[in-house]
Amino acid sequence: MRSISTISVALIEPEIPQNTGNIARTCAAAGARLHLVKPLGFLLTDRRLRRAGADYWGDVDLIVHDHREAFFREFPPGRCLFFSKKAERPYTEMPAEDDAVFVFGKETEGLPESLLESHPGRVFRIPMHPGARSLNLSNAVAIVLYEALRRRGFSGLE
Repeated sequence: MRSISTISVALIEPEIPQNTGNIARTCAAAGARLHLVKPLGFLLTDRRLRRAGADYWGDVDLIVHDHREAFFREFPPGRCLFFSKKAERPYTEMPAEDDAVFVFGKETEGLPESLLESHPGRVFRIPMHPGARSLNLSNAVAIVLYEALRRRGFSGLE
């Protein structure tokens, strides 16, 4: 099973192997491609990463990029939708673009401020209670990914 849609999820410098494993499993189940952008906070052979992804690793359409610049050469920011707790607009206002790449930052810092500031119209947030610091990265990816799939009528999914 490989990606059935043109939706991609990109994790910029993820740090926690369990989060990335859970996201890989979600991408496999949703038919989305997963991009990991180095440096990673773990090895791809990490048992915690593999365990969180369960037996879905054979179904994960995974691409690893050596660094942020390499990723953005292949996927210009104009094709990306960025997600950050610092954004003003909710994810429900993200455009429905067929070849969207949903970009998330590392767990401890999120995406770089310079990136968010240079693409303000393409940055979205998941609303939270005022006292909440953040959502788990894996949960945030699932919320955004399944909203995009819902808008497409869950095409290709059962």
